[in-house]
Amino acid sequence: MPPHPAVDFWVRNVERRPESFWLQTYTDKFYPDFVCQLAGGRTLLVEYKSETLWSNDDSREKRALGKLWSDLSAGQCRFVVPKGKDYGAIAEQMQ
Repeated sequence: MPPHPAVDFWVRNVERRPESFWLQTYTDKFYPDFVCQLAGGRTLLVEYKSETLWSNDDSREKRALGKLWSDLSAGQCRFVVPKGKDYGAIAEQMQ
């Protein structure tokens, strides 16, 4: 399957490797599942959560942290945590 036209490339972000991307949480490091380079140079982080885990405390903290990271980026960074199979949420962040 060809990549989405808005995505130049993406990588699976493996936890706890020196080259992995992470954001600092209150107690630990948060490694989003995927890091995407979008056309035009913007970055998109994607953290997948099942519908059952989407609203727990850990997921809420990650969503808040990702939103802050995105908000502080002056439009250069995007962040999304789709709820279950809500892939439209990812597509929305690619625009």
